[in-house]
Amino acid sequence: MMAVSLIWGIAVVVSCCIWFIVGIRRRKVGEPPLENGLIPYLGCALKFGSNPLEFLRANQRKHGHVFTCRLMGKYVHFITNSLSYHKVLCHGKYFDWKKFHYTTSAKAFGHRSIDPDDGNTTENINNTFTKTLQGDALCSLSEAMMKNLQSVMRPPGLPKSKSAAWVTEGMYAFCYRVMFEAGYLTLFGRDISKTDSQRALILNNLDNFKQFDQVFPALVAGLPIHWFKTAHKAREKLAESLKHEKLYVRDQVSDLIRLRMFLNDTLSTFDDLEKAKTHLAILWASQANTIPATFWSLFQMIRSPEAMKAASEEVSAALQRAGQELGSGEHAICLDQVQLNDLPVLESIIKEALRLSSASLNIRTAKEDFTLHLEDGSYNIRKDDIIALYPQLMHLDPEIYPDPLTFKYDRYLDENGKAKTTFYKNGNKLKYFYMPFGSGATICPGRLFAVQEIKQFLILMLSCFELELVESHIKCPPLDQSRAGLGILPPLHDIEFKYKLKH
Repeated sequence: MMAVSLIWGIAVVVSCCIWFIVGIRRRKVGEPPLENGLIPYLGCALKFGSNPLEFLRANQRKHGHVFTCRLMGKYVHFITNSLSYHKVLCHGKYFDWKKFHYTTSAKAFGHRSIDPDDGNTTENINNTFTKTLQGDALCSLSEAMMKNLQSVMRPPGLPKSKSAAWVTEGMYAFCYRVMFEAGYLTLFGRDISKTDSQRALILNNLDNFKQFDQVFPALVAGLPIHWFKTAHKAREKLAESLKHEKLYVRDQVSDLIRLRMFLNDTLSTFDDLEKAKTHLAILWASQANTIPATFWSLFQMIRSPEAMKAASEEVSAALQRAGQELGSGEHAICLDQVQLNDLPVLESIIKEALRLSSASLNIRTAKEDFTLHLEDGSYNIRKDDIIALYPQLMHLDPEIYPDPLTFKYDRYLDENGKAKTTFYKNGNKLKYFYMPFGSGATICPGRLFAVQEIKQFLILMLSCFELELVESHIKCPPLDQSRAGLGILPPLHDIEFKYKLKH
């Protein structure tokens, strides 16, 4: 027995020695400083995952604004100087932004590659998003979302005794439920054959979505979904509910989903379940960051009396200009695109809430060996390495944003009460100062709709409900760092609040 153990011990030591000799990258002349980490394959992944912001700040102090870390078998070059962000984006011809995103989508949602170069489809997904999430298409999408938000928040036929009573609920749970249900109806329409059980089916999908989303960071890290039986089962149920045969009987399906159904049927070799899983990817993209963004916008607004007052006055004035009635009433509230865009206070509140809670990782893969020219110098990059921006470093930079951890509702307003667009670092005007939605070719195509629906949510909460925190001087809940890199971080725990319809 001891001999077997000794042999295994020697094998492990030899393997580690071989890895240290062969598996570790050596820094070449002209390349950024390199951190391989001590753990084979993982490299610095555990340190990065425990607290990305502090990990990057520590390496920034040690190595300067540009350095390389081995993470999960990949070499990632972090660019931490916000003055260099625009320089990175100028090197677009050397980057393959699709490779990482398409591979991650296939792993997480269980479909084959949606990259046209791989031969499974000829659809240009970016063109599809541009056609259906911007311009005139955005107007109809926002209009549908406003109607669905009101039907979820103020269900018809609600007895007066119930509408007059205070309701206490977790704020994150409330935002999750309302935004998921309204967003689901906006994208996928209503099942006209099951009107009585419509809400129960959507709430069942909500439960499955939560189960699946809980393990999403692990899926992005490369772990197989079969290790998570409950989440795997939830994903398959969600996909089953989004099969084309079920979507065809739904009414008021969005242009985005209708166009994708047509393109999936005519331009792809996907089977029915794979087509459904590409719709699941859109469902996740529309909800996973919007829900926590909605929570933080509502929470930060309610806990700041100045923000609450300014937002209430702005919404009241906007509704009066539009001839809309205030309060719970039976009349639907409807603001068009021009009116929604003319709400600088709400816009600033949302931006500030997202600045404090976003932790996205902007990633691009090098298509070939090339030299990256930045403000801090030039660096040689190897083919298949990853270039990464982590905007939270910029969002919490005290030189750009004084007192960066404090919520200031008017931070993005100028002296005239209009949108502020000039921010500086080292005396230089920043081209990029706010990046919760990514940048360049990888910027979120649904960002305009996301901001619109959060505005609509806040408008309805302010105009239709009386709102109070259960604990008036509650501290801000910590961010859930387990989702760092994916976008907007949810709260680590929920916050209770009270609401009731106005009369």
